[in-house]
Amino acid sequence: MLRIVASASRPSSVSLLSVAHRRNLSSTSARQADITLTVDGKEVTVPQGSALIQACEAAGSPIPRFCYHDRLAIAGNCRMCLVEVARSPKPVASCAAPAMPGAVVFTNTPLVHEAREGVMEFLLSNHPLDCPICDQGGECDLQDQSIRYGSDRTRFHEIAGKRAVSNKDLGPIVKTSMNRCIQCTRCVRFANEVAGVEDLGTTGRGNDLQIGMYVEKMMDSELSGNVIDLCPVGALTSKPYAMQARPWELKTTESVDVLDALGSNIRVDSRGVQVMRVQPRTNDNVNEEWISDKTRYAYDGLRFQRLTTPLIKGPDNRFVTASWPDALAAIAAGLNQTGAKGNEIKAIAGHLADTETLVVLKDLINRLGSDNLASDLEGKYGNAPPVHGIDVRSNYSFNSTIAGVESADAILLVGTNPRHEAAVLNSRIRKSWLHTDLVVGMVGTRADTTYGFEHLGEDAKALEKFLSGKVKGEFAERWAQAKRPLIMVGSSMAEHADGEAVFGMLARYVAATGERIVREDWNGFNVLQRVASRPALYETGFVPSRAATSTTPKFIFLLNADEVDPASIPADAFVVYQGHHGDRGAALADVCLPGCAYTEKSSTWVNTEGRSQLGRAAVPPPGAAREDWKIVRALSEVLGVDLPYEDLVGVRDRMWAISPSLVRWDGLEGTSLEVAKAGLGSLMSNFYQTDVVSRASVTMAQCTRAFVTREKTSLEGLGKEPLQAHA
Repeated sequence: MLRIVASASRPSSVSLLSVAHRRNLSSTSARQADITLTVDGKEVTVPQGSALIQACEAAGSPIPRFCYHDRLAIAGNCRMCLVEVARSPKPVASCAAPAMPGAVVFTNTPLVHEAREGVMEFLLSNHPLDCPICDQGGECDLQDQSIRYGSDRTRFHEIAGKRAVSNKDLGPIVKTSMNRCIQCTRCVRFANEVAGVEDLGTTGRGNDLQIGMYVEKMMDSELSGNVIDLCPVGALTSKPYAMQARPWELKTTESVDVLDALGSNIRVDSRGVQVMRVQPRTNDNVNEEWISDKTRYAYDGLRFQRLTTPLIKGPDNRFVTASWPDALAAIAAGLNQTGAKGNEIKAIAGHLADTETLVVLKDLINRLGSDNLASDLEGKYGNAPPVHGIDVRSNYSFNSTIAGVESADAILLVGTNPRHEAAVLNSRIRKSWLHTDLVVGMVGTRADTTYGFEHLGEDAKALEKFLSGKVKGEFAERWAQAKRPLIMVGSSMAEHADGEAVFGMLARYVAATGERIVREDWNGFNVLQRVASRPALYETGFVPSRAATSTTPKFIFLLNADEVDPASIPADAFVVYQGHHGDRGAALADVCLPGCAYTEKSSTWVNTEGRSQLGRAAVPPPGAAREDWKIVRALSEVLGVDLPYEDLVGVRDRMWAISPSLVRWDGLEGTSLEVAKAGLGSLMSNFYQTDVVSRASVTMAQCTRAFVTREKTSLEGLGKEPLQAHA
């Protein structure tokens, strides 16, 4: 069922919970009984309700298409997927026709070829011949299909010429060339169904039909870049990537995104030593085939403000370049000079610290006699054990799983805005909200989501009132009757003054409800992490002991810690920064060690649901930068500390000893029911700049000006000149 709302991107309270419903024909439906039909002489069995095009694909007969997409509603307006069905008077659009039992289908007959050639001729009659200058060249569906079904000459002789359409300004991400548009409406359906931008649509009809915003403005969505992948022609291309490279020049590397804690699967395309673009990789359990705009376009931040050589701060408070031996010797001398012992030696892990380096650094600090292991949480909270504890994984994980969100029938958001903290996860909530009877309630700062919700209040008292059953309304009634209720707590609650009270309140509520929220087949308590390193940090036990929290450090090691509060660093402490950008952390340091960014090393990342994934190196690190775990291992030798591994295999053996799930890549291990039972405003104000990479990105700066600060600025020049890499 599909909900019809005036504007789903403007959530109100109860009014949006009571909405009209209608049946919606979708390419995906609940699995029913299997049926058998014949495609090109081959019998194939598919679930009842499958589209004919899906049955043909299952039979090994690929069908050309422009408008059809597996994850979008069916439009049936390109007619390129025509097939011949026995006893049908004319060719049938296979994307819009259901597979019927006993049907006999032909996909390769003269009638089918003639029909497709006719469709292609109509499409090309208005299409400009600018393939040599089109960024879609080499990966264009229209190019590929025209080779098979196109003609070598045209019968179109309109005196007025081909149809011309003015380009649209959709923002700093999407470049438009609307003369190339074939009106497949994939972008419109994605914007309305997935991204929640309901003011992108079609106007006019026939030859005057155009696609654009109903009111002239930019496309304000954290997922807008996905329309570029969906567009089968060159009408929507990448503005930052414009005229940069051709696809056959690029080397592709499968990796994992680390700019949020979702762990979206990505493909990094590089040329030489430079990352040229980032595109999504399909993983139905994590990101389906979407990625956020920050994931897609923050890569240009990898070219600027990079640390490429070790730096030592001189007597004049200025950094001077140094060799690796000199830099490591300076750290050893600094440690001896401060006289730091035990918990006076402190390590702080930042947003982009990989699992291997966390393990090696923890071992080094522990063997120096310290348990002072902190994170760069807001304020004082990084220097103390987290309020939710780390002994049980379900206390800090997304236990329902990312894909499992779609099976929830009521969601309670506590101190989180999924649209900014996990944009792709937010699209799953919207999909469920559109097609099912899902209801959403929110406790915390009111946010602009892409689905309707009932706002229950902004503080811990409002949450207590709701959990105690004192709130009346439709959401409260539906929550009480929900079979699969889901509580989603933002990770920022661990950095909130009321954090301990909120987690305690929720723990008591979950325990009091028996098996309603946590049972064998469903764990509805979830913590949505927003930082890539945080799940692995908790999994490896990289947290301070109670005794260490009260110790004033004299030696501080910052591992990618760029969000650390400068006031928390004692003035007389010796500070070492290891990372890949000269950002906030480097400014506090006495010695800087250049590490690798996530596209330059093979490393393990654990996402918010506890899924361990392997990121791979796409390009070499710049200058003298080295892999992070190797730097810490080399430092241990200079400090006279013996660590029991010398290569990556040894480090991962150590990870196995700590937690086997860390090296079971792409697997997901749930917490047993017995252990799980034992066991408010969001802090993210700017989605586009949350770490050192996105803060260094020109494209993310443009997005911030366009969508956050709303500055009036021209975006036409963006992407015309190649960006210069670091020296």
